[in-house]
Amino acid sequence: MILLDGKRTSEAIQEEIAAEVAEIKAHGGKVPHLAAILVGNDGGSVTYVTNKVLACERVGFGSSLIRYEDDVTEEELLAKIQELNESDVVDGFIVQLPLPRHINAQKVLEAIDPRKDVDGFHPINVGRMVVNLPSYLPATPYGILQLLERYNIETNGRHCVVIGRSNIVGTPMSILMAKGGYPGNATVTLCHRNTVDLGYHTRQADIIIIAVGQPGLLTADMVKEGAVVIDVGTTRVPDASRKSGYRLRGDVDFENVAPKCSYITPVPGGVGPLTIAMLLKNTLRAAKQEVYV
Repeated sequence: MILLDGKRTSEAIQEEIAAEVAEIKAHGGKVPHLAAILVGNDGGSVTYVTNKVLACERVGFGSSLIRYEDDVTEEELLAKIQELNESDVVDGFIVQLPLPRHINAQKVLEAIDPRKDVDGFHPINVGRMVVNLPSYLPATPYGILQLLERYNIETNGRHCVVIGRSNIVGTPMSILMAKGGYPGNATVTLCHRNTVDLGYHTRQADIIIIAVGQPGLLTADMVKEGAVVIDVGTTRVPDASRKSGYRLRGDVDFENVAPKCSYITPVPGGVGPLTIAMLLKNTLRAAKQEVYV
């Protein structure tokens, strides 16, 4: 069993990005700039956005953090998005989710210029991904592809079961794994909460990618020997032995599943660290106009 080290992979990707940014600066080119809009004071969101800003500094990007209180109006938020759309400085930006209930999140995401949608959530980017046109890929699926590629995990002709059908992870992941090329060319089964006898499907899988937010859902009896398991789940569970009072637990019963696997991601330290790295990669692509000319 080999652990898929997302932290080390993320660091390697960020080092590659930093080297390319240094070359851009040396030749007098425009330094990539990522902006983030954060609404409210949710602890997880604040930490995540702060880490994004720090990552920008590490690779030499410019960055902007725009903060609003929970009572910001939808109109004010949309006006700021339009301002960023028109900015010559900002190459890409994100609006951190979740948003307060009085704001229509889908309306906000659709207001982002697809050329600056480095989260890859805009319907135009999703559509371009589906028909195999250049697009910004959602960070988590993009990171999983990087893990598979950098660990030389075979996907061609393999049976991949994706558990979870969210627009952010499960659905795009199933599309990307079925596409031609590498990583890809897999036969894909997409499972979800209404799937009957989930274990029947997972026991046939060469690769299992699970993203449902249900700790320990995938158990050892649901996995065949030698399978590759990618755990996207990160749920806080109480743990009195820790200073924080909680620990992160994935969707996989890691202790019992890991011995059966050829490769498996830990939680934390697996898929999570890659999301920021891939956001940076999308921003670099935006600055270089690789997707939209």
